[in-house]
Amino acid sequence: MSKHDIGLIGLAVMGQNLVLNMANHGFSVGVYNRTTATTDEFVGGLKNEPADKVYPGAAERIAGYHTPEEFVASLKSPRRVMIMVKAGAPVDAVIQQLKPLLAPGDIIIDGGNSDFRDTNRRHEEIKAANLRFIGTGVSGGEEGALKGPSIMPGGHHEAWPFVKDVFQTISAKVGPNNDIPCCDWVGDAGAGHYVKMIHNGIEYGDMQLICEAYFILKNVLGLTNDELYEVFKEWNEGELESYLIEITRDIFSVKEPDGSHLVDKILDTAQQKGTGKWMSQHALDLGVPTTLITEAVYARCLSAQKDGRVRASGLLKGIAETKFTGDKKQFIEDVRQALYASKLCSYAQGYVQLDAAAKEFGWNLNNGNIALLWRGGCIIRSRFLGDIKSAFDKNPTLENLLLDDFFRSAVEKAQPSWRRVIATSVQMGLPIPVFSAALSYFDGYRQARLPANLLQAQRDYFGAHTYERTDQPRGKMFHTDWIRERKQPS
Repeated sequence: MSKHDIGLIGLAVMGQNLVLNMANHGFSVGVYNRTTATTDEFVGGLKNEPADKVYPGAAERIAGYHTPEEFVASLKSPRRVMIMVKAGAPVDAVIQQLKPLLAPGDIIIDGGNSDFRDTNRRHEEIKAANLRFIGTGVSGGEEGALKGPSIMPGGHHEAWPFVKDVFQTISAKVGPNNDIPCCDWVGDAGAGHYVKMIHNGIEYGDMQLICEAYFILKNVLGLTNDELYEVFKEWNEGELESYLIEITRDIFSVKEPDGSHLVDKILDTAQQKGTGKWMSQHALDLGVPTTLITEAVYARCLSAQKDGRVRASGLLKGIAETKFTGDKKQFIEDVRQALYASKLCSYAQGYVQLDAAAKEFGWNLNNGNIALLWRGGCIIRSRFLGDIKSAFDKNPTLENLLLDDFFRSAVEKAQPSWRRVIATSVQMGLPIPVFSAALSYFDGYRQARLPANLLQAQRDYFGAHTYERTDQPRGKMFHTDWIRERKQPS
């Protein structure tokens, strides 16, 4: 066999499916896994895979190797090595193993869910070794990896021409002719992994919003799973059309052998891998209000306290149970509009954080193109990402999506429904942290004046932290001796 176009290290399911995707599209791929039995099992089993997973001739384009030396020697120059191993120390270990085997100009690609700060560091370390590095966000799960994921590469820009053909060929495609790849260069250093982190944070928010909509419809209106299926089916045919709405619809259709619905038997404790938490943590570092995603992270944390919640349910009482007496059909529409408006706030917050990070790290991010990367293949793919791209195409320096004419009009239209849903849920004692966070963000952002004037007075009173005045230029600081100036008790 002639030398391979690209090599991949790490044959868990995502790695295997990316290899198959590449081979199915005509690329020759060398593979290596630390556990050689995994390599042999994967390569040896290719002939038994169905034709819709391994296309005719694809198996012959894949070869496995048992040592890093054999693996590296099998690749065309400049060598393109994609790493698909667990984030953190395992990525560093593989990079250290590769460094002495590679030649100047060879390219290392980290396609895992790495922390962007690690990618920033690796970017510099690998450059110092005369190698090139690309930190690449890959979204779409196992199916996306096989059939076409969203790919978000960033790092050494001079490496992009050498991987562009592979990445854009295997990525998901969108557009009228299904020919626009959901893959383009994002930016320097850790920009690719940062954009993937924002994607995952928005995913956290979207999922929690859908769960809260489900919880409201189930507990306020008493909808059955069959009725919920019909609601989400209808929603997926309109402006909420998205992958997550689609799979939620499908979940309500799955039944056990006894006819009961599977979703009702799943324990209500959510797990997380950390990318949503990373986004929230960095939002605090940047000083931007990514409140919705942060509440989505906390909602998962609260769900994990299952035993404590069960104990508390027998001791802590809400208000006396009330019954919904309004128009059922109208309330379902209210929930739909509240969900849509809240999603818009989530994306608005995500892009505000992207802009803040770009300023912090000197990245030149194209927000419209990023929306296009998410149109297909990834978990948050949805109809209105096209509207987001249009908004940034009209105004590349748009400071908040809520200020765009299309999104401002959509949120204004949804406001009455949004407020009714939240008021009803609060009155009935239902926890809706993310719906509430979205509306609070909207109400806070639209206020020309917030109560932070009093907060600054308090800080100056107890800590002499100073404050600015409305009747003086910005940046000019003042301090008051509040104890001396206060009114004495009579």
